[in-house]
Amino acid sequence: MDFWKNRYYLFAFFVVGVWGVTFISTKFLLLAGLSPEDIFFYRFGLAYIGIWFTGKNRLFAKNWKDEFIFLLVGITGGSVYFLAENFALEFTQTSNVAFIVCTAPLVTAVLSHIFLKNEKLNRRLIQGSILALVGVALVVFNGKFILHLNPAGDLLSFLAAISWAFYTILLKQVSNRYPMLFITRKVFFYGLLTILPTFLIHPLTTDTGILFQPVVYLNLLFLGIVASLLCYFFWNLVIKQLGAVRATNYVYIVPVITLIASSLFLDETITVFAVTGMLFTLAGVVWAGRGSRLQN
Repeated sequence: MDFWKNRYYLFAFFVVGVWGVTFISTKFLLLAGLSPEDIFFYRFGLAYIGIWFTGKNRLFAKNWKDEFIFLLVGITGGSVYFLAENFALEFTQTSNVAFIVCTAPLVTAVLSHIFLKNEKLNRRLIQGSILALVGVALVVFNGKFILHLNPAGDLLSFLAAISWAFYTILLKQVSNRYPMLFITRKVFFYGLLTILPTFLIHPLTTDTGILFQPVVYLNLLFLGIVASLLCYFFWNLVIKQLGAVRATNYVYIVPVITLIASSLFLDETITVFAVTGMLFTLAGVVWAGRGSRLQN
């Protein structure tokens, strides 16, 4: 396998591997006293500051239409996605949220088929997505098939999945017209801008006694620099090169990484069901991507 030809697949695995661990970091920060809004603000704030040192600091898009698209990208891939997912956890079980959010690849496939001319569904993609989603179900429920429906939490989870699908589609529309660093910086800027109104209700936590705890600032640095700055940049490249549908299929692997990380850092048990689910998930992703062609 030629690295330079197939590096985008490696980027995809790197990103989902890191994002699978972010749930553990977020849990540590919540236990330390930060709110979901705090975590998102500091995470994207660090990423936004960091990206100013990586390239040219052009401020605006070429026209107001594209600038509006970037606003929508920041909302769907930033503030709305993270708020919907995190607040869903307050209403329903984590397993429900993890499973419903992981329907994002299927939602993306359907919406891309509608809105993007070069993103057409095929049998292998559908089969791989269904196989991977079955694997995700086995992983997130981990042998405990107890599904407690909660309309508010489940709808918020589905909103997060839809939001991420639209983020992927919108990003694809501008990915060939702007440098990837510029696009990534726009995501962080508008994500931060649209989260600010929430602090009128729940003020931002600025207690230095909390923020300067090693467990807090180290996890915030990880979330801001690695999971946001690096991963969003690489993920945006993956979407540009592999396409919206094929790239988003790698999201199925996130719960697999989360479960492995939970067993290492939180002493959670991995059952036979979960191992089977991991194999199903990986097989589904491979099958969906088999024979794909990189886009120019």
